Amino acid sequence: MFSGIIEDVAQVIALERDQKNLHLTFKCGFTDELKIDQSIAHNGVCLTVVARTDDTYTVTAIDETLSRSNLGSLTIGDEVNVERSMPMNGRLDGHIVQGHVDTTAECTAIEEAEGSTIFTFTYRHDRQMAQRGYCTVDKGSVTVNGVSLTVCNPTDNSFQVCIIPYTLTHTNFRNIQKGSKVNIEFDILGKYISRLISFADKKA
Repeated sequence: MFSGIIEDVAQVIALERDQKNLHLTFKCGFTDELKIDQSIAHNGVCLTVVARTDDTYTVTAIDETLSRSNLGSLTIGDEVNVERSMPMNGRLDGHIVQGHVDTTAECTAIEEAEGSTIFTFTYRHDRQMAQRGYCTVDKGSVTVNGVSLTVCNPTDNSFQVCIIPYTLTHTNFRNIQKGSKVNIEFDILGKYISRLISFADKKA
């Protein structure tokens, strides 16, 4: 379980294909604190540490993960947002993030807003999935590349987020351009509520 508060930005050091799997090797500021089997969110995707050296660590993404996220398009030198799992006695500074990416979205607009930056993201609309909570609501929570954010101006297939200068500087939002693909995790609470409503409708 994660909070969507990014700890560091990790750099891709190596990529190795193994049949349908992809082994990704990273370097970040807390590498020396990691242990084998530890969970880390990479651009919002929960992956397990499978190997470690003095200054790098390796995780493995399976085909399902690669098909739902932007990890498969990473190249050497790219940056990803990383967060270690949330301690049970820690503060929930962001929102409840599972590390299970639902889909990808494309950045379709970037505009300055008197000190902050507004990003617009568009994703494929699926009515059935939306009815199950795979959607955004105004002032609700969404995770973009692992970053916990508040939704603005949602439509059926798009939403905006306002990024403060600190977040822009300390996450890979600084690298996002029009056309960039990002990972999206919709709010788990919304999914549960939608599911309960569907059960109630069936009984009515």
